[in-house]
Amino acid sequence: MPVTDRLLLGPGPSNPYPEAVTALTRPMLGHLDPDFLRIMDETMERLRRVFRTENLLTLPISATGSAGMEACFVNLLEPGDTAIIGANGVFGDRMTEVARREERWGRPLDPQRLLDARRDRPDARLVAVVHAETSTGVENEIAPLRALQDTDTLLLVDAVTSLGGIPVEVDGWGIDACYSGTQKCLGAPPGLSPLTFSARALERVQTRAAPPQSWYLDLGLIGKYVSRAQRVYHHTAPVSMVLSLHAALGAILDEGL
Repeated sequence: MPVTDRLLLGPGPSNPYPEAVTALTRPMLGHLDPDFLRIMDETMERLRRVFRTENLLTLPISATGSAGMEACFVNLLEPGDTAIIGANGVFGDRMTEVARREERWGRPLDPQRLLDARRDRPDARLVAVVHAETSTGVENEIAPLRALQDTDTLLLVDAVTSLGGIPVEVDGWGIDACYSGTQKCLGAPPGLSPLTFSARALERVQTRAAPPQSWYLDLGLIGKYVSRAQRVYHHTAPVSMVLSLHAALGAILDEGL
């Protein structure tokens, strides 16, 4: 079936690295094959370098960026919890919210307004914001929100558009949970959602009163699969997509962030 070879200049997907496309043609491996597990481990380490983090729980979720968003919310919030959402575009609006501070579309969020909202609602379990809003092209400043590290409120950042394209400093900015997508600046086909959780976020997952409302996105279960010490089967990982992401991350690191 003929398909036109296009130069993609829209908001995503982008044209993948040639190495990422070639990786899709490699021989199929089982999802528990030692060779695949080695590549998965290397992919997670490469993601740590791109996310600029030492977070142990750093992995590609087996679905697109919207699943990364949902994985963060279902693992970090429980019924009745309050979340503060900074929304100034489509993907800020998409975030499930209880409390919200909104800016006009196309205008950057004021980080102080989010910090003030948290001061007014000290029971907030989460502050969530989109780093680069795909729908408008606006970059929201994240670094001032590091002040949340002095509270019990976690900071969640959507880096679907920004990761690999502009600086993203997970540890430096005090980000507790961050997710992205493979199809934009990471230069791989759509299909995976890189995600990283801080020690604070991981503790939140481990001390939940009830399991997350999603078996597939339960990071407690997924973490046992990607852990070198456990390797407990959870789901069949998209092997070829992981190989493709592994190659794309290699190209990024060769170029330099």
